[in-house]
Amino acid sequence: MGKKDWSIVDGYRPPLKKGDATDYKGHECVLILNRTEQDAHCLIDIYFEDKPPVKGIEFTAPAERISTFYTDNEELLGKAGLEIMQQYAMHISSDTEIVVQYGRMDVNQDNLAYMVTLGYGE
Repeated sequence: MGKKDWSIVDGYRPPLKKGDATDYKGHECVLILNRTEQDAHCLIDIYFEDKPPVKGIEFTAPAERISTFYTDNEELLGKAGLEIMQQYAMHISSDTEIVVQYGRMDVNQDNLAYMVTLGYGE
């Protein structure tokens, strides 16, 4: 179960805090489920509206595990230069079948919003 190519089109890093919000931290994350018995070697490409893409960011999703990475992870995505409130899209390819889910908690307003969606997979 899964696909080798996934796209997330509505990437957008929300602010960390809004006003007096103290209990929640705005965040955006990508979750990868690898049900296979081998590690999934993934390549992440990030696309922007107004500048060239950043391609070939390596990520390994361990066998039979769920892996999560946050888009503010400088060690993983630092060279992409994702900024807060910047629109982007992401493509993840893998050498084995995986499932990719995307989540965002946006505290930019008083009534926070949490969004979760599956990526588009082929």
